[in-house]
Amino acid sequence: MAESGVPVRIVDVAALAGVSAGTASKALNGTGQLRAETRDRVRRAAEQLGFTPDPVGRGLSSGRSYTVGLITTDSFGRFSIPVMLGAENALGAGEMSVLLCDSRDDPLREQHYLRTLQARRVDGIIVTGRRTDPRPPLAASVPVVYAFTPSQDPRDTSLVTDQAGGAAGAVRHVLDLGRRRVAHVTGPADHHATRVRAEAAGRAAGDALVGPVLHGDWSERWGRLAADLLLRRHPDLDAVTCGSDQIARGVCDGLRDAGRRVPQDVAVAGFDDWDVIALASRPPLTTVNLGLEALGRRAGELLLQAVAGSPSPGTTTLPTRLVVRESTVPA
Repeated sequence: MAESGVPVRIVDVAALAGVSAGTASKALNGTGQLRAETRDRVRRAAEQLGFTPDPVGRGLSSGRSYTVGLITTDSFGRFSIPVMLGAENALGAGEMSVLLCDSRDDPLREQHYLRTLQARRVDGIIVTGRRTDPRPPLAASVPVVYAFTPSQDPRDTSLVTDQAGGAAGAVRHVLDLGRRRVAHVTGPADHHATRVRAEAAGRAAGDALVGPVLHGDWSERWGRLAADLLLRRHPDLDAVTCGSDQIARGVCDGLRDAGRRVPQDVAVAGFDDWDVIALASRPPLTTVNLGLEALGRRAGELLLQAVAGSPSPGTTTLPTRLVVRESTVPA
């Protein structure tokens, strides 16, 4: 906006940069075959004048809406919000906005959102959720990237986290601390994440695993119950790795109620690095960070590439990271 209150026009930017209005428009929209110095000169002129491009006009001239849809099944936002934050960081570089749609695990609601997003002419869609089970592909007319919750179609672009590596790393951590009687407590046996994490933990523990994996729900209550069961069956237990932070926090409470010190008597590790649980646990939890924001950022980058005509089909696995806190290593 000019000091007089009259909006700055593209012709004003063009005049200051010494180019035509058409060239200025192409430079600001990232279109056309222009030299880098020309684009930079136009952008400097736009910044100097305080020029703000009209998004409607920009879309009409480029054939794009500069918006992206994000469809999630994660009503609580535990997984989708970090993914969205990462995606926004990447998409913001392309001056694109994100429209969040919560399908609540309802296929009809998901189809409604898909129709709505396509009617709004979004440039692409990111699909995510709270579970890691591969899901049916979205029948969309625009590029789609699946983040955390992969597509069943191997030709689609999917991003997943290395859950097996994370679970194995947590077990190796307690073994490196000298623990030799290790249990694994986790969630429902029919969940993909449960199976992947439990199998990897069992392989890493080897002969140190004290018994079969204990399955329950994703709750602190189950963690407390599991701690009681473990101590009755294996009183010499000295480490427990868990399939989630909620379960691990419950295990810590159950062990403390039974007179066992964490980590002096029994080391406990969680999974997910959900800070509202992990940091509030007594003691704070050693846990596996899923890197969801980095996953979302990569999803945004891949979607931008796909929108530009360079898709990356196939599944990419991103690393997890072990965060060591006082539940395994005394302060």
